[in-house]
Amino acid sequence: MSALSSDKNNCDIGQKLMLISEAIELLLKHASATKEIEKISLDKAQGRVLAENVISSLNVPPADNSAMDGYAVRSSDVASSSEKCLPISQRIPAGSTGSELQPGTAARIFTGAPIPAGADAVVMQEICKEEGEGEGEGEGEGENSVVKITGPITARSNIRNAGEDICSGDSILQKGRKLKPQDIGLAASVGICEISVFKQLKVGIFFTGDELREPGEVLEPGQIYNSNRYTMRGFLENLNCEVIDLGIVKDSLEATKEAMLKAAEVADVVMTSGGVSVGEEDYIRIALEEIGQLELWRINIKPGKPLAFGKIGDTPFLGMPGNPVSVFVTFCIFARPFILQKQGVSQIQANSFKAPAAFEWLKAGGRNEYVRARIQNGVIELYPNQSSGVLTSTTWANGLAYIPANTTVKTGDLIEFTPFSELSVY
Repeated sequence: MSALSSDKNNCDIGQKLMLISEAIELLLKHASATKEIEKISLDKAQGRVLAENVISSLNVPPADNSAMDGYAVRSSDVASSSEKCLPISQRIPAGSTGSELQPGTAARIFTGAPIPAGADAVVMQEICKEEGEGEGEGEGEGENSVVKITGPITARSNIRNAGEDICSGDSILQKGRKLKPQDIGLAASVGICEISVFKQLKVGIFFTGDELREPGEVLEPGQIYNSNRYTMRGFLENLNCEVIDLGIVKDSLEATKEAMLKAAEVADVVMTSGGVSVGEEDYIRIALEEIGQLELWRINIKPGKPLAFGKIGDTPFLGMPGNPVSVFVTFCIFARPFILQKQGVSQIQANSFKAPAAFEWLKAGGRNEYVRARIQNGVIELYPNQSSGVLTSTTWANGLAYIPANTTVKTGDLIEFTPFSELSVY
């Protein structure tokens, strides 16, 4: 998101908060791409990341072919503007090849069929009339069938050239590309059945908080359902990670350290939510400092100021905030690019654009804010309650609008907007 480079205002709350752009730069410095590679079949390639370029060994199309149903001719035979009648010498459906077209004849040809030797143009059937035996559904099959053509027809009309789409030796898909359905179709179109991809990233997750319960359980006073588990799993699975879910961890320093070490043994990245603030029951930061190293803690962003990043041994650790919307926003802004780069993805930048605001933001805040908003009729509408606990705002919105620190917004001002489609939310 280009807004990440524009957060030049800091806010001092006890200590200097790190700029968003600096935090991302630090995260990406530690996001070395996986080096493990495997070969997989195309039917399992959706969402995987290419580990090497895909090279075509053939031309597409493999030969000159007809762009439509019609009649293959020699353009010199129909060069004049007068009507020409040519005997139909052969019929060439897709999947078959014809013989050389003799001068003064036409070949009935269908879309995708190879152009016979001698022919250099195709006349669309809509401007032709066939007469004689074979007229109608079986046209072109009778010995005495002829086709009337009103000329002139120029050479190469309605012909798709060999190699027009792909030439043998072309690199059709590049290393670091996260594969989409059309990419897989492209690989299939040149006969490739297996491709080399980076191994899936294993992400270990756990959640701290004695107040947390799973959906389906009965809530006692003071308890809440663990929505963050499902938000984070959804994000990670959309990014095609293998999720190792260690569940809810007891609110104690020892239990937190044990969960961290266990996750670091089995995962490439460890993530959690909650326990990263300054409360007496917040153990994540303390545990990370005791068993690993803390590289980052507080960032000049709203929602989501407390975000812990460091390492447990050689395993990166990301401690997300506890509020549901803070988890959502910080995953989009920080975790997403970190994970993509770890996966070996070459293009991690989310595309954004500017659009006019259909709201006013009259109180300038001290932190850079990502507000839940949606594009409607070409303008940015704001969800009325921007509290970090209002998860409804994320389902109402279709993107995040960026409001820099110490900035007000008036109706009609251009502000930056990043669609959820760019943030792996859809």
